[in-house]
Amino acid sequence: MFFGFFTCGLAVFVFPLLPSCRLRSSRRLDEVVIVIQSQRNSFHARRGGQRKVEILQEALNLGQEIPTVLLLHELSEYEGDWSIIPVLPHLSATRSQSASWFVFIEEETKVTLPALLQVLSRYQDKKEWFLGKRLHDNEASIIHHYAFSEGLSFGYPDPAAGWALSAALLQSLAEQIQHERSLKSDFTIDLTHEIALFIWEERNGLELTDVPEFCTELKDACATTFTTYLPHCGDPVSKKELFVAVKTCQKFHSERISVVKATWEKDAGSLEYYSDVTDPSIPTISLGVANTERGHCGKTFALLKRFLTPAVPQTDWLLIVDDDTLISLPRLRRLLRCYDPKEPLVLGERYGYALVHNGYSYTTGGGGIVLSRPAVSKLLSSGCGCFSDDAPDDMVLGRCFTSLRIPITNSPLFHQGRLNDYSETLMSLQEAVSFHKHWNIDPVAVYEHWLKDAVLHEEL
Repeated sequence: MFFGFFTCGLAVFVFPLLPSCRLRSSRRLDEVVIVIQSQRNSFHARRGGQRKVEILQEALNLGQEIPTVLLLHELSEYEGDWSIIPVLPHLSATRSQSASWFVFIEEETKVTLPALLQVLSRYQDKKEWFLGKRLHDNEASIIHHYAFSEGLSFGYPDPAAGWALSAALLQSLAEQIQHERSLKSDFTIDLTHEIALFIWEERNGLELTDVPEFCTELKDACATTFTTYLPHCGDPVSKKELFVAVKTCQKFHSERISVVKATWEKDAGSLEYYSDVTDPSIPTISLGVANTERGHCGKTFALLKRFLTPAVPQTDWLLIVDDDTLISLPRLRRLLRCYDPKEPLVLGERYGYALVHNGYSYTTGGGGIVLSRPAVSKLLSSGCGCFSDDAPDDMVLGRCFTSLRIPITNSPLFHQGRLNDYSETLMSLQEAVSFHKHWNIDPVAVYEHWLKDAVLHEEL
């Protein structure tokens, strides 16, 4: 077979030699539905819209039929659609009659339509197919519910590379959901692993088919490539615009706070430690809430109230972390430049509870929760709060923000787990913002290797 450069518009790719820019394939673009996993926050909605325009423009340049390109956040008013499973019945009812394939991509995933059609043409859409770039766990992980602890070869797709469902598979899954089949867990933690597990359970062990053309790095014949989860939106926000609240308690002062001071504390402009006792050697501040062994809702709401008082600097942003959170504040300040501080924003690693049954999303606390000042103001003025001091603070916050119709904005750069709880392949392509827990690791070494950057920009 002869190969040459395939040129359409400004893009150049290597494909089997074709006589014109119009792709000859047994698959047509108008049989493909591309779902961009967009979010409601203005920055993400804009990025999703830009990606949609780029895809449609490429189809026009090719002289091809036009694919259906959907923005996930526009499909319904239900915030839980981000977890994909709840929206499958809607996609089946409205699109499966005309579509052969459903392709799911991130906002920053680029699609090369000729290569995508070449890939999809290899598989019969009348059969059940689940395609993507395969990831797997090196060890059993809590973020995957310790699934397949004795068989770690189970594969799930890299979300950055995109993944695809044949129409036959999507329709079967939609029927399962409509019959109210329960999920293995009420919690949605790692989206693509949850989807792969759902498909495996509901379709008699159907596994992901690894497709090399679903890429995260630019290579020949890639159908998809990925840019970054940490886009450049300008200079980082100033240190003085970010206030950091660290939750701790007396029994962890020496063990955990020493790690914070040895790693990321120096990158903070304004920071306070909140404990159950006052310890001037750190120093810590007691908020008058006793330490609890489970959730820390009382402590969290007390520090939220303090954030709106003159006792702390008036900043645009509040970061809440645990005393065993490892975080890159320079990277976080780069990320925050993409967001409007005048909007109510809740940012971090998004989890979901009972999303198939109209549950709610929340920002998991260990990886860090970022709130804009308007988000804190709206929350506290709403009267929504803790049902007990030891309620899970992150879940209560999620429930409250859901009732206020303030969406949870997800960034995969925040991590509730440790570094080794995640796929090594996935981590190697990220500029992570945070990890959580010191269990069975050297936290200082993890910080130095994975989170510490050279000085990017220092503000007065």
